[in-house]
This record gives sequence, C-alpha cells and structure tokens, in this order.
Amino acid sequence: MTDLTGRIALVTGGSRGLGFEIAQAYAIHGATVVIASRKLEACEAAATQLSNETGSTVLGLACHVGKWDECTRLVDTVYDKFGRLDILVNNAGMSPTYPSLPEVSEELFDKVIDVNIKGPFRLASLVGSRMAKNDGGSIINISSIAAVQPSEREVPYGIAKAGINNLSSALAHAFAPKVRVNTIMPGLFLTDISKAWDLEKVTERARSTIPAQRAGEPCEITGAALYLARDESSYTTGSVLKVDGGIARQFG
Repeated sequence: MTDLTGRIALVTGGSRGLGFEIAQAYAIHGATVVIASRKLEACEAAATQLSNETGSTVLGLACHVGKWDECTRLVDTVYDKFGRLDILVNNAGMSPTYPSLPEVSEELFDKVIDVNIKGPFRLASLVGSRMAKNDGGSIINISSIAAVQPSEREVPYGIAKAGINNLSSALAHAFAPKVRVNTIMPGLFLTDISKAWDLEKVTERARSTIPAQRAGEPCEITGAALYLARDESSYTTGSVLKVDGGIARQFG
C-alpha cells in the first residue's frame, strides 16, 4: 500500500527534523528523493545517510526557498535530472523568537513570510503547473497548529502558516483534477529544535494541555506524509490533516 517505487519526491527543509523523517520514509518505500535546504553540506550529508540506509537514490540540493530565483532553479534542476516530479513536500520553515510584538523588525517579519509562505507558493505554482500538464502528482504543504491557535510568541509565523492552509485549498482547485494539494498541520514535535527546550517543562505542559499528554516524535509524521503521497489518497485534496495529539480545537 505504501510502495513509492518509481516516484520522484522533493522535500524542502529535508536535512533535519520533520523533513528528514518524511524524506527517510519516502526513501524506505522506494522513492527517489531530493532533499533541499539552504546548506548544501547538510543536504548532501543527509542524502548520503539515507541512500546508504535505504538503497534508494537520494540527492541533496541547496535552495533558500525564500528566494524566488532559487526556487525556480531548484525546480528546473529536478526536472532536468529526473524528467518529472511526482511528490512535492513544502516543509521548510522558520519561527525566530522576538522580545515583544512592537520589537518585531521588518527584516524578521519578511524572512518569516518569505520562507514559510512565499517559497511554498512559488514552488507549488511551478511544480503544480507542470504536474497538471503531465501525469499529475501530490503536493503536501506542512503547516502548523499556529495557523489556527497562534501564541503571542509566533504571530508572524502563525500568519504565514494560515496562508499555507489557504494556499492548499486554492491550489487544489487551480490544479484539479490531476494534482492533489493537501496540508499536514503538525503540533508539538520533538525534533532537533527541541534540544534547546526545557524538556521537563515541555513535558509538564503537554500533560495538561495536549489530549495525548505528550509531544510527538518525528517518526509520527510519516504516516500522514505517506498516505498523502500515495494513490490511496486519490480522493483527498484541499484537506487539512491535523497531526497534533489533539491540541488544536479548530481547523481555522
């Protein structure tokens, strides 16, 4: 049911965290995977690791998704090398901290918007239009519960992720019927970012605020990513799939 042999997948932000877990799952199930992020060395290291572990072809490419021309170059490179793209996962994101809302700088705001929504829009537009002209495909946008329940610590990020939910809905119609566009909306996950957290406090808070009473492990995102990549989800498009332990009480 989850065999992806012969499929070409591009995962942005794929060198670590949730993106790495998704890339790994696709490679394990036979897909050829392209990992893209800002740092080429990190992408190449992750690609080598996954290739050695899974036997699948995994390629690392550098791309700052917040830059329009780099998104265009990334898509052109993938198509030049493989001739097609079947799965696009817009996972790259950032949520820098700030002292207070009035102290959010224009530079910080623009960076958050560029990486979290401008890049996914550009990549999905380029890839979706090509998919629609050929054999179709699946675009999976990674959002966040901040899209519907933002805290004061992540307002620009929440704005951008709300845009991701809207983007998936719009593109599901724009590229129908050949291209499916869906959103995965993760909650609190213990990725490499969590190394900077006070895990004791996080665990305590999770027990009182998350119905599952814990944070998610990175591997727990892969079931959703595999489902949306496969033909078994062929009647699922324009949807928002929460993977959050039950914390978000609304879709938007």
